Amino acid sequence: MIKAKFGTRIRSKTAAAPLNEVLCKVLAHNVRCLVQSMYELGIEPAFWKAS
Repeated sequence: MIKAKFGTRIRSKTAAAPLNEVLCKVLAHNVRCLVQSMYELGIEPAFWKAS
């Protein structure tokens, strides 16, 4: 699913950057799945109130 949505190419060149890029793609995919599930299931998010 991640490859289909964000592509297979990693554009980073330094040593640590490719890992960070892949982790960011995974994070973006997880957020996307959460938002999609919220709309499909009709769930309203409940945030904490500032005190």
